[in-house]
Amino acid sequence: MPRRARHAVLPVAQPVPTTAGSTGNLAATVAQWSARHRATAIVGWLLLVIGATLLSGTIGTRSAAGSELGSGRSARAEQIIDAAGFPEQPGEMVLIRSDQLTVDSPQFQAALRDVTVAVEATGEVANLASPLAADGTGLATDGAGLVSADRHAALVTFELAGDPETAPDRVGEVLDAVAGVQAQYPDLTVAQAGAASGDRLIGESLDRDLQRLSMLSIPLTLGILLVAFGALLAAVIPIGLAITGFLASLGLLAVASRAIPTVDATAHLMLLIGLAVGVDYCLFYIRREREERANGADRHQALAIAAATSGRSVLISGLTVVVAMAGMFLTGDGTFMSFAVGTILVVLVAVLGSLTVLPALLSKLGDRVDLGKIPGLYRRPRPDPDGTGTAQGRVWRAVLGAVLRRPGRAAALSAGALALVALPALQMHTASPGISDVPNDLPLIATFKQIEQAFPGGTDPAVVVVKAADVTTAETSTAIEQFRQAAIATGQLHEPITVEVNPDRTVAVIDVGLAGSGTDAVSEDALHTLRDEVVPATLGQLPGAEVGVTGLTAWSADFNDLLSRSVPLVFGFVLGLAFLLLLVSFRSLVVAVTAIALNLLSVAAAYGLLVLTFQFGWGESLLDFTSTGEIANWLPLFLFVILFGLSMDYHVFVLSRIREGHDRGLTTRQAVANGIAGTAGTITSAAVVMVAVFGLFASMSLVSMKQLGFGLAAAILIDATIVRAVLLPAVMALLGERNWYLPRWLRWLPELSHGQPGPAGRPAAGPVAVGAPAGEPDGHPNRRPVPVSALRD
Repeated sequence: MPRRARHAVLPVAQPVPTTAGSTGNLAATVAQWSARHRATAIVGWLLLVIGATLLSGTIGTRSAAGSELGSGRSARAEQIIDAAGFPEQPGEMVLIRSDQLTVDSPQFQAALRDVTVAVEATGEVANLASPLAADGTGLATDGAGLVSADRHAALVTFELAGDPETAPDRVGEVLDAVAGVQAQYPDLTVAQAGAASGDRLIGESLDRDLQRLSMLSIPLTLGILLVAFGALLAAVIPIGLAITGFLASLGLLAVASRAIPTVDATAHLMLLIGLAVGVDYCLFYIRREREERANGADRHQALAIAAATSGRSVLISGLTVVVAMAGMFLTGDGTFMSFAVGTILVVLVAVLGSLTVLPALLSKLGDRVDLGKIPGLYRRPRPDPDGTGTAQGRVWRAVLGAVLRRPGRAAALSAGALALVALPALQMHTASPGISDVPNDLPLIATFKQIEQAFPGGTDPAVVVVKAADVTTAETSTAIEQFRQAAIATGQLHEPITVEVNPDRTVAVIDVGLAGSGTDAVSEDALHTLRDEVVPATLGQLPGAEVGVTGLTAWSADFNDLLSRSVPLVFGFVLGLAFLLLLVSFRSLVVAVTAIALNLLSVAAAYGLLVLTFQFGWGESLLDFTSTGEIANWLPLFLFVILFGLSMDYHVFVLSRIREGHDRGLTTRQAVANGIAGTAGTITSAAVVMVAVFGLFASMSLVSMKQLGFGLAAAILIDATIVRAVLLPAVMALLGERNWYLPRWLRWLPELSHGQPGPAGRPAAGPVAVGAPAGEPDGHPNRRPVPVSALRD
């Protein structure tokens, strides 16, 4: 048999000649290899998952210390504290308060004594301090810092003895003891709050949230995929690949944590992103393969086309997401860098699985991918031989038809609406999440707020660190007393002011209360007074001493300073590299510029909705939270890189389909119509998965997590509807052939293959051999299509 006869011959539209610099399709090449070596690809994937999981269990994942997460001057202060060898005993407070009685009342003092006796009787406390005198009669002269200014509240403070790691498990006995005292004094408020009790009670609430999300996210995603595919096996494959990819990336994270330590939230974020992109990539691939089968291609041809088109889209999309995530490295912040490592790993693993094990599975299964058809849900893909998207739903065709009839009006209305929604973002106010980030219905939070009201700054004090050869000298003690007096004299700094010295007496830590909530403008003003006036005039005068300020307010202020410096770098890096990636991928200056502009508009609209909902409080009742008037300060930058990366998934997928049609000889308007209509079903299914998964995070207890989930879900919804279905086709229809403009001085860029010149059954000017060996004529000079024969058994 002649060599050419072994290859399928497909009718295609007249191909557009390529340049001599045309390059092959990496995604198709990888798919060819995986299809020829199915067992190797599948077993290799399983070995990667198992090996990475075992490695993670063996070496463990290194968590970041507190001093590795801060920035600026507060980070330096934390480093001094960490190196000083302070006993890491979690502190606790018991609040005794009455609206009628004062601390001078016998009943009030009796409650103080009973609290002291009850918590000491547990054997779990150390370094207890009370405003009562040592003999239990009357108030101590040095206990003023534990009594509120109006004398209606007092504190008993202590530390949990023993191993700090087990303190949250052991604090329950102390909580029970305090609850017993409360029962004896129903007319008083007797309540406990602190580090260990917070970890226990808030941690339990968060654990319930995360367990609920884990239990719901996978079944919810599976349900959506069952509706999308109508077949059990086709729905299970994306879930399986996404989960195994997540497990493999967790193992790789353990290795990466040796260089960049992780924070606790990284694993949860990886699950969120891994499930979203892993399912999306599989959706792109499987839907295209099924579409080509419906158009008459055999299973080998269908897989070849899916690999060369959707596979290539997955590769470009994944690289774009990685570029966006890599921008977080430029902040220099430990939390952002941990997020960057985790998300990059999970996306790369998802891309690897989609380009290797997925083609291997589809090559083996063929039409059996539709096993487990669900009556009433399964719909055999309808043929769409001319690529017009007529097989898609009526709604999308109606919307697209209206847009293309009046593209100018559609572009103006949609862009104007998004710009209007984005306007509130100009009033965004950010701050570090504090107590207000936690649900108000937790008793612990009510106690914290009562303590904050009675002792301003007492729950989140500023921490002044003094490092010297000996911090117990008379000179240092005098400076600390001068600091105390100067601090109180400002009216912005409050008692209790406590001093703790490390074992070798080289570091002193001074806690001082700040006015305000800890994250508002009042607290920020108090911090500036502390740093710029009080400290320099007192402790700053000590010869040879190093003085710093940390604490929640200082962390927030320094983090905001970090963001103001790094945001332009991150934005420039992400936008610049994404532009170059799009320019090389589509060989069009206009496509790259418009893609960047549309994605920025989508992100800006998400910012605006975030401010309206959480800062202005428009969504309090719907999302069950109390507005703090603030957005978590880490969120805007993080949302930008995540949203920019994920929204480019859809953009690249649609643009690839449009470019594919244009390369077959269609006009730009025809290519736009076909590309948008042909991808509408896949984009809808993928967007529903992402919105559903992200929406689950909006149901969490922490307000900052609600903000994250809402922002991601809103942006993806906007992106998949207004931007992709209206704004993108309108803009491209207006630009026409100018979409493909490439300056003469850039024509040296390689022309990357966009897959098959045309799938089976589509109108053609002449037959073209699909998969002709290199060097053989195929009706298209210098083009090397994907060999279908390489995917045969």
